[in-house]
Amino acid sequence: MTARTANAKQSGRYGDVAADKLHGVTYTPKPLADFVARQIVDTAKPDIRCRTIKVFDPAVGDGELLLSLMEKVAALGGSFGEVGGFETDPTALNTARERLSDRFPGTPQSVEQGNFLDFVADHHAPEGDLFATPNLGTYDLVIANPPYVRTQVMGARQAQRLATMFGLSGRVDLYHAFVLALARILAPDSVLGIIVSNRFMTTKSGASVREALGEHFNVVHAWDLGDTKLFDAAVLPAVILARGRSQRKKHRARFTSIYETTKEATTRVTHPVEALEREGVVTVEDGRHFEVRQGQLRTDERSGGWRLGTRAIDAWLTTVERRCWRTFGEVGKVRVGVKTCADKVFIRDDWDSISTGRPELLRPLTTHHVGQRYRPRTVDQPRYILYPHECSGGRRRAVDLSRYPRSQAYLETHRETLESRHYVLDARRMWYELWVPQDPSAWMEPKLVFRDIAEKPTFWVDFDGSVVNGDCYWYTCNTRPNALGEATTDDLLWLAAAVGNSTFIEMFYDCRFNNKLYSGRRRYVTQYVERFPLPDPASTAGRAIVEKARIVGACGQLAPDAHAQEQLDSLVWEAFDLSP
Repeated sequence: MTARTANAKQSGRYGDVAADKLHGVTYTPKPLADFVARQIVDTAKPDIRCRTIKVFDPAVGDGELLLSLMEKVAALGGSFGEVGGFETDPTALNTARERLSDRFPGTPQSVEQGNFLDFVADHHAPEGDLFATPNLGTYDLVIANPPYVRTQVMGARQAQRLATMFGLSGRVDLYHAFVLALARILAPDSVLGIIVSNRFMTTKSGASVREALGEHFNVVHAWDLGDTKLFDAAVLPAVILARGRSQRKKHRARFTSIYETTKEATTRVTHPVEALEREGVVTVEDGRHFEVRQGQLRTDERSGGWRLGTRAIDAWLTTVERRCWRTFGEVGKVRVGVKTCADKVFIRDDWDSISTGRPELLRPLTTHHVGQRYRPRTVDQPRYILYPHECSGGRRRAVDLSRYPRSQAYLETHRETLESRHYVLDARRMWYELWVPQDPSAWMEPKLVFRDIAEKPTFWVDFDGSVVNGDCYWYTCNTRPNALGEATTDDLLWLAAAVGNSTFIEMFYDCRFNNKLYSGRRRYVTQYVERFPLPDPASTAGRAIVEKARIVGACGQLAPDAHAQEQLDSLVWEAFDLSP
């Protein structure tokens, strides 16, 4: 999040990305820099007093992190053997060098213009094992706020290069590679404090980072800084404090989370960073309230994800596990909706008005605008999507446009726009295809649809065969519910809708994932929803939930009855042997 990377490239879909976003430029605010520096120094305190210290920052920026760290070391009477680092922006680099020289004159500097990842790549083993060769040089204290650049922004070629070099998989973020590369410059007893996105703690793409931290470091403490808005960029940060691997006994890592809340505060602090030392609900000077939770770092056995662990949370999740019949993912498939990358061409609510005539390939489209619990909302002007895909012999393919003259005539009027999607053509796809069309044969199946980002979960059942847009996810059942076959596919969808809309699942989400966005909004994406638990549909509680959910979802176009939803919510809690 700090320094620019010279190798970041803009891809076709993201050709107009602003320079700061392209290069991940987000400088660290001083309160956070001081906090990370203090945690590093407190952990390394015995070593600081007995030897000269070498400090390092792989993405120096304007030097704020290094200065904070060196000031904390100097306050303990420590002396410096070297200060090192890399920065790609020459203006920022000159600022950092001047600040370091003014504050710590005479300290040897090895702060160079360049890309830290390129430096590491130039020195890794020929066979590709990044950790097979001796360290490039060792530092005692490392502090870092690496660039935060996602796969879509840096470009597929750069992402693939990093993935190959560092053994990463899935969607590669630039800071993933930085974490792995930092293992190369740490002494066995060195201490690392790094600011990253909190996404890596629970996402599939962050698995490589979690594994590397466990293999090459002893994690001391993890702080999920949630929606504190410490940065101008829309990144939810985390801080990881770790030691290099040594013979010292590994201690159980601590975990702290802080998220905005509407609960009543019991204490007041000046800044959200100050609240990290507390527990409970605090208020800060600007009036916001935050809930701070302290516990142990737990690793989920199935996904390897990180979460906050306390006796109460662990006991609660154990009860859920005991009463779980299957997870969503074990019963069905969760998918994101279609992505056209040209919505103005493919999606409209005025198809009858176009000069070429109403296209033959139109299908009803479900978006978050019609979303409400249990059943979709009726709108005056529904949207339709021109969907140019079909299944043949069990495989998806683009339709033959010559069979659909009005659709072909319409698409031809927008051919220039559609052909500008170079990534579609580069993938050897037809110029008129959707970028992500999903499975054409599955749209007619009954399905559960839900909003991808929402403060309150919003799941509804769709029997209309509509196509789901990319601002929502959808779920279809693909297995028989139980050996007796007593429950139907529809039963399972209503059961899943009841669980998905419950306050129980909000609690489950916060205990298992707790990866919220701003204003308490949660992300209902595949890797989370497929872990949602289901009670046994053949049990007394399961049958009661299905029956009640059908009633709630069968009330015509009226809004779902609030009292009935409350009753249904209580039934879900009872099914898991828990109280709201």
